[in-house]
Amino acid sequence: MEINSFKLTDVGRFTDLTIRLAPTAKYLSNVTVLVGNNGAGKTTLLKALATSLSWLVARIRTEKGNGSYLAEVDIRNGASAALILIGVVDDSPARSSFPAADPENDLFTWGIARGRQGRKAHIHSSLGGVSRLADHYRDQLTTDDKASLPLIAYYPVERSVLEIPLKIRTKHTFDQLDGYDNALNRGVDFRRFFEWFREREDSENETGVSDTALAEISEKFGKNSDIWKTLSTLKASSRDRQLTAVRSAIAAFMPGFSNLRVQRKPRLHMAIDKDGVTLNVSQLSQGEKSMMALVGDIARRLAMMNQSLDNPLEGDGIVLIDEVDLHLHPKWQRSLIRQLSETFPNCQFVLTTHSPLVISDAKDVLCYELNDGELREHNGLYGLDANQVLLEVMDTDVRNSEVQKRLNQLVKHLQDGQLDEAKALFAELSLELPEGHLELAKAALLIRKLELRRA
Repeated sequence: MEINSFKLTDVGRFTDLTIRLAPTAKYLSNVTVLVGNNGAGKTTLLKALATSLSWLVARIRTEKGNGSYLAEVDIRNGASAALILIGVVDDSPARSSFPAADPENDLFTWGIARGRQGRKAHIHSSLGGVSRLADHYRDQLTTDDKASLPLIAYYPVERSVLEIPLKIRTKHTFDQLDGYDNALNRGVDFRRFFEWFREREDSENETGVSDTALAEISEKFGKNSDIWKTLSTLKASSRDRQLTAVRSAIAAFMPGFSNLRVQRKPRLHMAIDKDGVTLNVSQLSQGEKSMMALVGDIARRLAMMNQSLDNPLEGDGIVLIDEVDLHLHPKWQRSLIRQLSETFPNCQFVLTTHSPLVISDAKDVLCYELNDGELREHNGLYGLDANQVLLEVMDTDVRNSEVQKRLNQLVKHLQDGQLDEAKALFAELSLELPEGHLELAKAALLIRKLELRRA
């Protein structure tokens, strides 16, 4: 399942905007990236998608379920009503016998409308398409106990606030439909992640060999002993498939991290190994925790909703992430889109970012620039350096504008053969800029060349 396109009419700052999402005939990846200045409307677009998709989640849960509504504040200033239209394609094999809204491409459309209070509404919500699509999934769950569900999740900027509980006070169930809990209104739910992980690990240890027991055997008899080898093999065969999916996803995104687990001593906490050193998850940096929580939450939901798949990470779905580069080191930003596509190959991603590194290091990504309520598609960003992306896509200087102006003046003096003026400006800049500045190094060579020519 994936979003084909959506349209906003008088929503936020958008009067009439239609967006086609990847994959398309031109962009084969499953990733669409939105860039733009603060206030350009990137978050508005993601929230509009989340609002529309909330109706599908609600009606998969119950036949007459209600999703989120547009608020009056979402209506564009000066307009009397707002409308979100969305088209979702679902061509899963299980739907072959199910009558689609459009038999040619399995396109389901629905609209969410809101009028201003006291005004006569001229547009109305249309929910026939979402009801038909939800009916299909409910029918599948009824007739096939191995049926899968599509992941639908929205991760807002507020996902950076993480809560790691020390105690579990409320017992929760983790059935297949529970993969939708807080998926569109809360972002990363680390408390629920911790509870789910602990329950699965307890079950895994009951049917196999715990990490603690294996470590004790290793310490007492050594890893070359027959008993350690036997228990190690038994542990590998009893690995929980859902936990394995989460662990492998985190390992793929975070090189050097492994063996995520719950430890009971000296107190209950979640631990992970970083470069061979065991750490409490709360000891990780904000960027590390944000990445682990985001990737872990996506993997957890996929594992819950695709329990019959050999690799639950191959389940399909739609994931919306606002400011995907939040708190991440540039090295992780560079590989982020590639890793999302490789780790979750059948999920469609719609991302926003302010980082030039995110969009210049991935192939076949559909990138849109938002500016003053208008949308512009960017071509051929793969392989551009960060400075080019800053200049051409994000309309931002690559360095301080005053410094750039003086460097440009220095170059002009040299081109015009004004040696004295160039040397004076070079001396000023050398006092202000750090030693080894590349542009100053180039200017020093040109000054020396000009001096030799005059001599």
